Amino acid sequence: MLRLTRIASTHRAQTIKLEGKLLGPWVDDVSQACAAGTGTSSPINLDLSALIFVDVAGEQLLRDLIARGIEVVACSSYVAELLWSSAGARLLHPE
Repeated sequence: MLRLTRIASTHRAQTIKLEGKLLGPWVDDVSQACAAGTGTSSPINLDLSALIFVDVAGEQLLRDLIARGIEVVACSSYVAELLWSSAGARLLHPE
């Protein structure tokens, strides 16, 4: 199960928090939420601190989002390790 929460945007950025497991069936939902947010003038940040598992499809989505300029502002050590191997991954505040 995955919980996706939009945290009230500030003048600087809009944050989307993901909690639970990022699996293939929810990849489209996360992608659409991030795409909807990119229409605003504020950049999108991802808070992955409560993400406990990511499958192959979820990992690819996160790498694609990072490549598009979406930044990870918090993540667990598990997710940090998963993404760190990705060239150019921008992790601001791994927890």
